[in-house]
Order: sequence, then C-alpha cells, then structure tokens
Amino acid sequence: MPTQLAVIADPNRWQLLHHLAASDRRVGELTRLLDQPQNLVSYHLRELRTAGLVSSRRSSFDGRDAYYRVDLDRCAAVLQAAGAALDPGLRLGIIPPAPRRGRGPKPRVLFLCTGNSARSQMAEALLVERSDHTIVARSAGSAPKVLHPHAVAVMAARGIDISGNATKHLDRFTGDAFDAVVTLCDKVREVCPEFPGDGAVAHWSIPDPAADGHRAAFEAVADDLEGRIRHLISRLGATHG
Repeated sequence: MPTQLAVIADPNRWQLLHHLAASDRRVGELTRLLDQPQNLVSYHLRELRTAGLVSSRRSSFDGRDAYYRVDLDRCAAVLQAAGAALDPGLRLGIIPPAPRRGRGPKPRVLFLCTGNSARSQMAEALLVERSDHTIVARSAGSAPKVLHPHAVAVMAARGIDISGNATKHLDRFTGDAFDAVVTLCDKVREVCPEFPGDGAVAHWSIPDPAADGHRAAFEAVADDLEGRIRHLISRLGATHG
C-alpha cells in the first residue's frame, strides 16, 4: 500500500480530511468535531502534514492560533496513484465540473474579507469566470478600502477586468440568502454575521497580500484562490446540478 494512502486510511485522519475539505479550521474546532483529545488530534494533524496532505498558517487574528487546510489536489494525486499501483487499469482521473444545466436559480456565493480591496474581489471575479457565469458571486468587507491596483493588474493578466468594481460593506448583504458564505480573512471570520437560509459557511485562511505590498503576493493569492474555487465549483455543481 502506498505510504500516503496508509496515512489517509486511519479513521481519525480521514475524518480530519473530511472536515478540512469543507473549511480551514483550528485545532480546537477539530477537537470538538472529532470529539477526541487535543493531543491525539494534534498527533494526527502532524502525520498528515508530514505526508504533505495538510498545511497550516498562523492566524492573522490571533497569532497564538493556527489554521489547518487540506491540499485536495495532493489527496487526489494519492488516490490516483493508489489505483494505478493496484492495477494499471484502475488509473483514476478527476472529472472536471460539467456545465450547469438546471433551470432553477443559480447558486449564490458571498466572499468576505476586511477591506474588500483584494482577496474577496479576486475570489468573486474568479468564481464567476471559472464557472462560466453559472454561479452568482458577491464580495464585501467589514471595513472597505479602495480597490488595490495590484489586484486589478493580477486579474487583468488572467483575462478578467475588475477595474470598475466598487468595494462594499458586508452590511449590504446581511438580508440576502446565499448557498455558501466564504470568509477569506481570519479577522472577518470572528465578526461574520449570520445570513438567512441554510447556506454553508466556510473559511479560507488566506494572508492579506496588501500587507506584503508586492505584486508577487497578489499572484500567490490568485493561485491559491484558483485551486480552491475549482473545488468549490465542483461541490456546488454536485448539489445544484
């Protein structure tokens, strides 16, 4: 059995991956979700990190805490390799999300960060474009700032024009229902209001590129968002097909 598959096969680690696939989480949250002692959860997280399946970053809200995230692409590669190792005829492949053909309302997603000047604007634009406009996306911030020029430039390099976008306060959407609300900033996660309906709330712990200031930081955020959004489109397609 491939080494990384053996790591995933542990029931506790499988549950950790399942919860992290839905949202970045802190150890305390994972401890409650698994109903296991913190030292045991930390041990399993360490094993997943060693296997390259999970990573962590310090919270920008509370530096004493850390958020863990799963590398879904890496998990997919492990499962594909396991099939091929068992038999060449079992080479597994990832099926790209099919175009949405339902006639019902389009799924609605709200992205939130602090300034609504970079991360959430980029996420909104990427989700609309990469879903071929079959998903409605909105973005807002808890303390809106001016749209960052590097965010505009990075999106333009990907063929997406956000130069005319306005930044908005999250209060504008508190009465609206969404199928998913995604917080991109650790600070905003702590003050995220409730929205009507049964939409899932997820957190993607992504550093503020404006704090770095260099275009490379914005490129890194865009790359991170591209991967996460690809999986979000598949998830929404599976539930709103």
